[in-house]
Amino acid sequence: MSSEKQAGRLGNGEPAGGAQVVNVTVGEGVLARPEQDLLTRTALGVFRLNGQFLTVSEEMARPAGLTAAWWQVLGAVLREPQPVAGIARTMGITRQSVQRVADLLVRRGLAEYTPNPAHRRAKLLRPTDEGRAAVQRIQPAHADLATRLKEALGEEQFAETARTLERLSEVLAGLEVDVENP
Repeated sequence: MSSEKQAGRLGNGEPAGGAQVVNVTVGEGVLARPEQDLLTRTALGVFRLNGQFLTVSEEMARPAGLTAAWWQVLGAVLREPQPVAGIARTMGITRQSVQRVADLLVRRGLAEYTPNPAHRRAKLLRPTDEGRAAVQRIQPAHADLATRLKEALGEEQFAETARTLERLSEVLAGLEVDVENP
């Protein structure tokens, strides 16, 4: 079978089924469809944003005696205590990464483990008064950055950005990715 037919094209070069297929070059002569280009741009944008957020989070957390990772874990349990596995699910990182940070926070007196009525072995992590105070010291810088982003983006665009990222995360979590048989 010809490569055009394998690619879903008719013998005359037109896409089968009437759909228009446009390929773009993504480097070293590799062709990708527009949705692949969008996925690449989205992933690279999110990776860059992650780096930017980590940098600014480190800067905000440092004067409070925290790191961005410590702040993230403490922030996850401010409203209610959670097991390490629950924090990891919320943050989208490994349980082992959260466990290391949680143990460190406990050793430093910023958090403590408490019994979990739902599970005998999986203790709940909760901030101590000292941990809450450290997070509270970050709030002025956090509020300032939120205000500056709202002013730069506009209130509606800022809200739409948050909704779009939340929706993208939901959809991606719901997709079954099969790298063996796409």
